[in-house]
Amino acid sequence: MADRALDIVIDGRTKDLGGFQVSRVLPFAKRRLVGPFIFLDEMGPATFKPGDGIDVRPHPHIGLATVTYLFDGEMDHADSLGVFQTIYPGDVNWMTAGRGIVHSERTGLAARETGFHLHGIQTWVALPEDREDTEPAFHHHPGNALPDFKTGGVSMRLILGTAYGQESPVEVFSPIVYIHAEAEAGAVFDLPGEHEELAVYVVSGAIELGGERIATGQLAVLADGQAGEVSVQEASRLMILGGASMGTRFIEWNFVASTKQQIETAKQDWRDSIANGFDGTRFTQARGETEYIPLPGDPEPGEPPRPTKDCPTT
Repeated sequence: MADRALDIVIDGRTKDLGGFQVSRVLPFAKRRLVGPFIFLDEMGPATFKPGDGIDVRPHPHIGLATVTYLFDGEMDHADSLGVFQTIYPGDVNWMTAGRGIVHSERTGLAARETGFHLHGIQTWVALPEDREDTEPAFHHHPGNALPDFKTGGVSMRLILGTAYGQESPVEVFSPIVYIHAEAEAGAVFDLPGEHEELAVYVVSGAIELGGERIATGQLAVLADGQAGEVSVQEASRLMILGGASMGTRFIEWNFVASTKQQIETAKQDWRDSIANGFDGTRFTQARGETEYIPLPGDPEPGEPPRPTKDCPTT
């Protein structure tokens, strides 16, 4: 199959979170989404010493579904639906935020006591406009429930959607594809051709796609309309992602929506939920949690309100 020209190649932007690195790939100024995927972070790889771990305090989401997928390590999820779930490599945690959900992500006690390695991908999938206010939900799928197959000698696991005649059991809301692929040097394979938008992220290794070399930490977004052929130059771990275009979406902090007003309303609702102790408010507290993350620029728990230009200190 003939190669398909590339629209853009995006380099991940690395941020050090105190000995733990995250590479932000999407959104990017010149490419906000690929299909419904509006956010892509690579976590690690990182090694944590005994006693150390990750503690992402409770925070809200709207208008999206989060997808956590690990290559190494584990992570505990707790949410405002009352769900507690540990995720392990190869599993899928699919959390539908819809009209609003709160969750935390932390290292469990056993992993924290012994020390551990962590490496994985976190993505956000924008929901179609008619599903933005759907009821929040959480579904866990163990790795052995996902389709594993080979094409062109490449081992693949279908995380979401459809590809190569396979279908993932994860319930989705729009046409989508998300694949974890492991390929040896010299392999050549065709990308799935049935999706409107498509990209390949190189977690490790190097490939040739659309006549260009794509190396570790790069996302190659293909031009719309055709499939493409991947030539594997080095043993590689790849994530293939895309699907139907979502049109315009706005993203601010942890909120995704088709209008800016939806985001402004969610921001105020988060402030109101904090002020009312998460009692009878739009956002309620995650299972077993008492902490929270305030909106960027708002005071941390226990801090006095910060002065504004209209209310100067005296």
